[in-house]
Amino acid sequence: MGSASSMLTQYDIEEVQRHCHNLFSQQEIVSLYQRFCQLDRNAKGFISADEFLSVPEFAMNPLSQRLLNMVDGLNFKDFVAFLSAFSSKASMLQKVELIFKVYDSDCKGKVSFNDIVEVLQDLSGSFMTDEQREQVLLTQVFKEAGYTRNSYLTLADFIKVFGSSGLNMDVEVPVD
Repeated sequence: MGSASSMLTQYDIEEVQRHCHNLFSQQEIVSLYQRFCQLDRNAKGFISADEFLSVPEFAMNPLSQRLLNMVDGLNFKDFVAFLSAFSSKASMLQKVELIFKVYDSDCKGKVSFNDIVEVLQDLSGSFMTDEQREQVLLTQVFKEAGYTRNSYLTLADFIKVFGSSGLNMDVEVPVD
């Protein structure tokens, strides 16, 4: 795919489709490529953290700093793969895997009780006290799943705890 200013070939489109498990149509990939090129202001072939922060919805997201760790420096193929987890066509497993990565900010493959409290704090702000956050996690999440405050959740544990929770994680990705 070379630089961001080059045009996508049919081969490029099909390669990106395979890379994102065919969750986007060819037209959606072309639209995403146009958006990628708009974000990649210096035509470097990847998007920097500053360029991601130029998207108001991204910058205003309470988890934007955590997400920046995941998206800084993505090339187009990886950009589409990242967005694919937000597709309504993505499986629950793909969505939970992305959420796990948000919580696993140090990329060590495990999430602590405190990691989850920090994300909940980012999401709830002043609407919940620290005590309320911890109580929700300890009683409704950890204890019901057989974990303690000192437990570390691997991806498999995380899927066990959150994957069957019935959470609706469908978020449409605007491609226009």
